[in-house]
Amino acid sequence: MVNRLSPEEAMFYFLDGSGTSAHLGALLILDPPGSADRGGGALDYHGLVALVENRLQVAPRYRRRVAEVSLGLARPVWVDDRDFDINFHVRLSALPNPGTAEQLQELIARVMSRPLDRSRPLWEMYLIEGLDGGRSAILTKSHRCLLAPGHPEISEVICDDVPAPEPLAEDLWMPGRPPSAAALAAGAMAEVMARPGEMVDSLLRGNGPVADLWSVADRSARLVGGAVGQMVNAAPDSPLNAVTTASRLFSFVAVPRAECATVADRFECSFNDVVLAILTGALRRWAMSVKDTMGHGETMRATLPLAARDPLAAEAESTAAGPGGTEPAGAWMAVGGTEFVTDLPIGEDAPSVRLMQVSGLANRYSQSSRRVSRGLRPLLPELGAVPFGGFSARTFAGLFQRTYNVPIVTSARRIESQWVGGAPVGGIYTIPGLHTQRALGISVNEYGDDVQFAFIADRAVVGDLPAMAGYVTDSLDELLTSGQPPHDH
Repeated sequence: MVNRLSPEEAMFYFLDGSGTSAHLGALLILDPPGSADRGGGALDYHGLVALVENRLQVAPRYRRRVAEVSLGLARPVWVDDRDFDINFHVRLSALPNPGTAEQLQELIARVMSRPLDRSRPLWEMYLIEGLDGGRSAILTKSHRCLLAPGHPEISEVICDDVPAPEPLAEDLWMPGRPPSAAALAAGAMAEVMARPGEMVDSLLRGNGPVADLWSVADRSARLVGGAVGQMVNAAPDSPLNAVTTASRLFSFVAVPRAECATVADRFECSFNDVVLAILTGALRRWAMSVKDTMGHGETMRATLPLAARDPLAAEAESTAAGPGGTEPAGAWMAVGGTEFVTDLPIGEDAPSVRLMQVSGLANRYSQSSRRVSRGLRPLLPELGAVPFGGFSARTFAGLFQRTYNVPIVTSARRIESQWVGGAPVGGIYTIPGLHTQRALGISVNEYGDDVQFAFIADRAVVGDLPAMAGYVTDSLDELLTSGQPPHDH
């Protein structure tokens, strides 16, 4: 029996294209050996390769490639890569002396700009040596279609909650023989013939190989119209909804968690309110750098995971994902799940007032059914055939073009200390993907004593992205020194 991609996985697989990157990843900063309070040793390339080889049994998709079915008769299938080469996927890199954050960010930007090789399993990993202070880093890059409940991202698989965990049993993996193209087509036809009603519907309504493109688009629009309506109509005009290219920029920054908690205590709001207000202040600074004027009532619209706002939603989604939840303890790759749309008051110049507005809007919209959505969903998921797969996926994503300006991904919980092969992890930054008509993506993690922000952007649209790190720290400083807002706000 073939292992077919789910409708959602197939959608992300076909989303790859010019300006759209359906891959995401993580940056793990490794502290030098003997770091204070955490100990641990160094991790070299051979040690990382051995660790990944041992842990791949927990992530079997990382040894499988995607095989498409002729004429789009069915969704693609997962097949074992009989030529799997761990050294192709796990690579060694180094920064030139002195190994600054700017050099690391530029290296990551170049890696994330390149497409993945579709003839192989859709992932890469880099051990990056030469960071200042004797540190090193691990960069992971995984296609979004690899990730689903029960299928964690490779960065989560190689990390441990303790410095010296018990090793997994030896993995004696033997690849299976992949089916031929003819066998895949015959199997797809057999599935279709087992559902003749769907076959007729597919041919007549725009989901078969001979379908008319206008019919596909019309059917798509009617199916997703309700979902788009839930995420409200049009977002404010913003260059962040410009047509994107494949060239990326990456930036990251960490701020003390204790300082964010201080602001939350002073203003009697939630910790997440402070984080969102910091981002609002940073986006305000960026907007002021690219436009001549800023109106007092201007906003920017963002999507946020509902689970990060509502603990009950996080628990419900973990239960719905199956036994044991969606992720291992301390997981940081938030994919899928329910989202809500909120407005960020970037036109407000008073930091304390901005924080109160952010809090009030997020509280209101996270409880509004019109502002909550399941996010991107497959085109015609009830049918198996996927002709014009790339066209269908991009048409669907394009319908969401103006419903929001920027996606923000936040971890639903604080991440506990992690180690990789005995080396202590000093920072974990998740790298979101950039989909159609999105020029900026943001992620936030709480790790250890820090709140860690990561930004990925289209180089042609947000060419000044490295400045975003300074905008974040400036925004927090404003909140720390700001007084209580007047009561009439």
